[in-house]
Amino acid sequence: MPMFKIDGKKLLPIKEVKIDLEKDIQSLTEINLEYVFGLQFITSEFSLHNLRIDTLAFDKETNSFVIIEYKRDRNFSIVDQGYAYLSLMLNNKS
Repeated sequence: MPMFKIDGKKLLPIKEVKIDLEKDIQSLTEINLEYVFGLQFITSEFSLHNLRIDTLAFDKETNSFVIIEYKRDRNFSIVDQGYAYLSLMLNNKS
């Protein structure tokens, strides 16, 4: 999907920048987490019960944790991974 920037009354296309490594996407997101998403950064690579969460953040507005998983390519196992994270959080509410 193309993205644009506003220049007066004109829309100018924004050139896409290819990001090669998933870790680069993660670093860029974590540095700008509060600015872009309004989330408080907690930690990277959080491990619990043999699962590793790429980025763990906190949403003050909803008083809840947010899990961010990065995928450089399409991956159909993301739904299964999401269910595993949901189960992890529900079983470790405290």
